[in-house]
Amino acid sequence: MTTQIAQKLSESLQLTQPPVAIAFPDRVPEGVKTYAGSAPAGCRFWQEATTQVFATMPQQHDLCSIGMYTHHLEDGPQVQTDLQDALKVFGDLSYVRPEDLPLIPVLNLPSKKAPKVVVYGPLSSMPISPDVVLLFVKADQTLILSEASQQLENGLPPAMGRPACGVIPQAFNTGRTALSLGCCGARAYLDVLTPDVALYAIPGSKLEAFTERVAALAKANSVLTQFHAIRRKDVEAGKHPTVKDSLAAMR
Repeated sequence: MTTQIAQKLSESLQLTQPPVAIAFPDRVPEGVKTYAGSAPAGCRFWQEATTQVFATMPQQHDLCSIGMYTHHLEDGPQVQTDLQDALKVFGDLSYVRPEDLPLIPVLNLPSKKAPKVVVYGPLSSMPISPDVVLLFVKADQTLILSEASQQLENGLPPAMGRPACGVIPQAFNTGRTALSLGCCGARAYLDVLTPDVALYAIPGSKLEAFTERVAALAKANSVLTQFHAIRRKDVEAGKHPTVKDSLAAMR
C-alpha cells in the first residue's frame, strides 16, 4: 500500500525527492539495518532516507541536542550540557527566548516513554507503518498540499520556523499536517533543502485519505492552470472572454 501511495504522491505533485517515512517502533524491525556512522543533526537522516531504509538509536542523534529535545530522545549529561549551551547562544542572539521554548513541539508517544528507535526510509519501501511522512516541496506543490489540508482538517496547517525537526512532533502529536520553512541548521546540513524548498509533514494515520485529496486537487489545479493561461492570452490580445468562451477554447 505504501508503495502505491508514494507513487501517487510523487506523480501528483511531481516531487523531485521521494516521500520520506519516519516511524518510532519499540525495536529495530526485522531485516532493517542500523545506520552506520554519525550525523551532524537528526534532520540529516531525512536526506539519507530518500535512498535507503535504516534504524537509528538515540546515541546516533547526540550531536544535535535540539533534535534530541524535540524527539524526546533519551540523553546523557553531555547532551544536556550541549542543550543548555545552545540555548544560551540562542538567547543571547534573541533567536530563541525563554518564552519561546514551550512553543517548540516535543514528541509525545502514547506510552509517554522516550523513543528507543527511529526508523527512516523512502515511503515506497518502508517495512512498517509510518508515523509521519515528510515531503520536500516547492511553493506550487505546497499550494496543493495546503488545499488538501484545508479540506480534510477544516483549517490551514501551521507554517513553522525553527527548529525544522519540530515539524515531526507537531504532525505526530496533533494528527494534523504541518508545514515547516526549515531552519538555518537544517539548511546547512541538508543538500536537498535548497532555498526554494520547504518541508510538509503528514501524519501516518491520515496518509491514505490525504493522498487521495492531493491527487484530486493536483488534477484540478492542472486543468484550472490551463484555463487561466488561456484567459490571460485572450485578455492580452484585447479580447473580453466569458467563462464559457475560455472553457470552449480549452476544448
